[in-house]
Amino acid sequence: MCPQSMARCNGRVLCICLLPCVMVAHLLVYVMVSICITLSYSPPLLPVRFIAPGTSSNSGELASHPLNPFWNLRLQEGALWNKLQHRLDRQHNPILKGNRTWSKQANTDNRQAQDTRLQNGFPACSLDHSWASHLSDFNTLPEQMQDFVLSMHCTNYPLLTDQPGVCGRDGQEAQAPMLLLAIKSETGNFENRQAIRQTWGQAGWVKGEFGGKGGLVRTVFLLGKQDPSMGLYPDLGHLLELEKSRHKDILQWDFRDTFFNLTLKDVLFWRWFSRRCPHAHFVFKGDDDVFVRTRSLLDFLHQQEEVLEKTGPNEKERMRNLLVGDVIANAVPNRQPSTKYYVPESFYKGVYPVYTGGGGVVYSGALALRLEQVSKRVHLFPIDDVYLGMCLHRLGVSPIHHPGFLTFDLPGTEKERPCAYHSVILVHKRSPKEMLRLWSALQTPPPVC
Repeated sequence: MCPQSMARCNGRVLCICLLPCVMVAHLLVYVMVSICITLSYSPPLLPVRFIAPGTSSNSGELASHPLNPFWNLRLQEGALWNKLQHRLDRQHNPILKGNRTWSKQANTDNRQAQDTRLQNGFPACSLDHSWASHLSDFNTLPEQMQDFVLSMHCTNYPLLTDQPGVCGRDGQEAQAPMLLLAIKSETGNFENRQAIRQTWGQAGWVKGEFGGKGGLVRTVFLLGKQDPSMGLYPDLGHLLELEKSRHKDILQWDFRDTFFNLTLKDVLFWRWFSRRCPHAHFVFKGDDDVFVRTRSLLDFLHQQEEVLEKTGPNEKERMRNLLVGDVIANAVPNRQPSTKYYVPESFYKGVYPVYTGGGGVVYSGALALRLEQVSKRVHLFPIDDVYLGMCLHRLGVSPIHHPGFLTFDLPGTEKERPCAYHSVILVHKRSPKEMLRLWSALQTPPPVC
């Protein structure tokens, strides 16, 4: 055998002998690397809040674990309103309703408060001075804040003047109103009410702005009683009685008509609405110093109903939750004692929920009925616009912003331009004379703008 053949044979034998050794060595290296990786591996840290793969867009944010206990059974610290609302939340929570510790304490507190009022001979809606002990700074608060705290337990004021025929007897009118105008007013504001009746608040069938369908409009004015603490008033009782008998559009309750009691007008109106006018399609709630282009508002509401007819059940739910106005978000309480919007930190802590600015807001009749129900679960708050926002928050309803609701008036010289008013629905503030003048200007064909 030649030397070359011998060399090739030896090489093959060497490869055959070394191949298993090389494979075993690779296997050992792989095993060692795998063991090292396994020992050094730690699972990735999940964010505290994450959305699991595969969840739908409607699932919302899901927490990997609860950040805090689900329920705080003992809220010992905090502002007075927050504590009272916390108690209401637990009272209406089916899980915590049977909590014995809280139930006994709540029942004891309620019985003691009721016994104290009865022993002192107070009627159900009189001032309860025991509330003063719940605020350490009560004696330093402005008078209107003190008065509110002492009376905030009561929302059951008798209706002095009813108007059962506004929407037909027991709300059974042949045709349900398309729009019910509910205007907050005061006893002495005769001119404001009359200017509204002669202009944008006319009751009856109202045509649309530009050949629109229009609709049946009804109007009521919401009044309390003159507040004697504000000083001497001329006796306007006889004039008010004449106004009631002539126009039959005034609702009056037996509570003092103060700024912080405007919330009561909302709560009591919702109760009246649910009993007397539950079939009205929409409600406009506003002040007696605003100007509303009612025809334009009717056109807007018909547009919303047309959208409803062309869409599915989701849009029906949206209409059920419809509330439109000048939306304000991220507002904080006013802590300046010299202002009428002052709310002390001892009474309320936190930011305000999203709400609509004062002056005017429109919402569906279906939502008005739900507001009446949820108001039983939201403790009274001194600022009516914020209170409405609190009720909406409880219902899970988001108000819709509309640029045509100018609750803070037109800018600068725009007030004097007739063209400026053809693109708005509401403007605030206007005197009775300004309402009449503006109404007359809007009845003429619009100029070229």
